[in-house]
Amino acid sequence: MSDFLVMIVSVLFVLGVMVLVHEWGHFIVAKSFGVRVEVFSIGFGTRLWGYKRGDTDYRVSALPLGGYVKMAGDNPLEDRKGDPDEFLSKPRWQRVLIALAGPAMNIVLSVILVAGIYMRGSKQPAFLDRPMDVAGVLQGSAAQKAGIMPGDRIVQLNGTPNPTWDRAQLELMSTLPGHTLSIVADRKGQELPFSVPSAPSVEEDFGYPQDHLVISAVSPGTPAERSGLMAGDVILKVNDIVLANGAEFPPLVEKFQSQPLNLEVQRGDRTIHTQIRPQEVSGPNGTKRWQIGVLRTGDLVERRLSFGPAIVESVGMNAYMSRQIVYVVAELFRGNMSLKQLEGPLGIARESGRAARQGAVELLSLMAMIGVNLAVLNLLPIPPLDGGHILMLFIEGTIRRDLSVRVKERFVTVSMVFLLLVFAIVMYNDVLKLIPHH
Repeated sequence: MSDFLVMIVSVLFVLGVMVLVHEWGHFIVAKSFGVRVEVFSIGFGTRLWGYKRGDTDYRVSALPLGGYVKMAGDNPLEDRKGDPDEFLSKPRWQRVLIALAGPAMNIVLSVILVAGIYMRGSKQPAFLDRPMDVAGVLQGSAAQKAGIMPGDRIVQLNGTPNPTWDRAQLELMSTLPGHTLSIVADRKGQELPFSVPSAPSVEEDFGYPQDHLVISAVSPGTPAERSGLMAGDVILKVNDIVLANGAEFPPLVEKFQSQPLNLEVQRGDRTIHTQIRPQEVSGPNGTKRWQIGVLRTGDLVERRLSFGPAIVESVGMNAYMSRQIVYVVAELFRGNMSLKQLEGPLGIARESGRAARQGAVELLSLMAMIGVNLAVLNLLPIPPLDGGHILMLFIEGTIRRDLSVRVKERFVTVSMVFLLLVFAIVMYNDVLKLIPHH
């Protein structure tokens, strides 16, 4: 199957499932409150296919960029009969729950998907369950600037006693950029407090644990391939410098640059020695760096969770993703982040195709991430999003009367113009990313 066809099929599957679950949430809660649902549509625009059952027309429409549930009497700008099965005839608290049901179902699906991935199991770093014994710190990292040193044991992290490296990852993911982490480290029996600003990785914030440098892949035509390095090799020493962790290797390569590196390598039961000369390559921003052409990992173990722990881990991961999305939205409104950094429908299609080619786990992970995005963004207080409906219901509940049709109409019109403008900018940036730049 061609890459283009894989991309089309995968994005239709991903968006189709996400939209179906979202709209089903609105649908099932509306029906439970006795609201007459006239249309349940996947996609917008012209009806392509469907069937009618009871009062509801279940359909697939021409534009597959979303979907909707059309409830009787749900538009205050249209004439309505005032029947008890109309949406606007229901109490405000019921209408709020109907609006919340769509995003809630996306979150529930994301929790289930991530929990399923944890229960299926995967290979993960062996050090994750170990105490936080710091084998080394990166030069210039947040950990080094804070004063953390090799040999320290982190005995408290944000109030959690005796954290593991796995716990450190969760704490880091739960901390928004610009915030700090509170650390207490044991140094030769003396407990020292540290405050470390949130950084992109565990190595940057806490240092790194004792671990091996295991080669997971060797790129063709690189110095590593020419020197005979193979996947599965463990690099023990570089120029007689013992490696405590694979994180120490890239700085050493940069330090020696084009000078030959004498490697001591463990291959199965044998120890071999080889010499390799790094090559200079251009980074994504035109920066130069030195490399030998390997992908590295560490010691791995199979990690599979039972149902309960998988749900707990999944809830934590989804909470982290939600916080990150809220942070991004806040930064956009503050002007600290550009719309160019957002992915639109074309970007989602591209990522769906990439995930589908990598396997079911990657595709399900992408679906979970998109589901959380869909839930959080739909709760923004902007009509016609669910959050906009909830905001208007909150205002009406506070003033104890309905807003006038004229006010609602202006509110919806301004919000629609804003959303269409954002969509146009994101689509424009999506197209630009597809055009080669020289």
